[in-house]
Amino acid sequence: MTDGMTSEADRQFRAHLRALLTQPQAHVTLDDVLNGFPIERINERVHGLPYSAFELLWHLRFTQRDILNFVRDADYHHVEWPDGYWPHRDGTAQDWADEINAFKQDFADLLVLLDNPELDVLAVVPNGDDQTYLREFLLVADHNAYHVGQLVLLKRLLT
Repeated sequence: MTDGMTSEADRQFRAHLRALLTQPQAHVTLDDVLNGFPIERINERVHGLPYSAFELLWHLRFTQRDILNFVRDADYHHVEWPDGYWPHRDGTAQDWADEINAFKQDFADLLVLLDNPELDVLAVVPNGDDQTYLREFLLVADHNAYHVGQLVLLKRLLT
């Protein structure tokens, strides 16, 4: 529990944060967009777009894992932006499935961290400068929503 919140306020705060991360409030979920995605077209770059669906999914998974590593690993090392955050290859159907599974596992691990009542979500992450756990949870929610929206557009253009 955070020092400035009652137990009930902390519970409600975490519930709202969890809902932002997991529920389709102002956006669709990744599962929604992946359902029926044309796997045979995951490496196509639609005219005018600098990425394929596979590249977007890889980036989503990698960035979420990087944030998870940042908040839980004492030996975290920063990845070079932007090159380290984007793949430099096409993916197979198996790669696509592996990225989805890894994303879901990392997301579940992030939610376990959020649900840990011993974690002060307003505390500064030990690896960071002034980044709090709350900031990192919000960053995951914002980043995921942004790129899931891009996948929605690609799905529409590819089907």
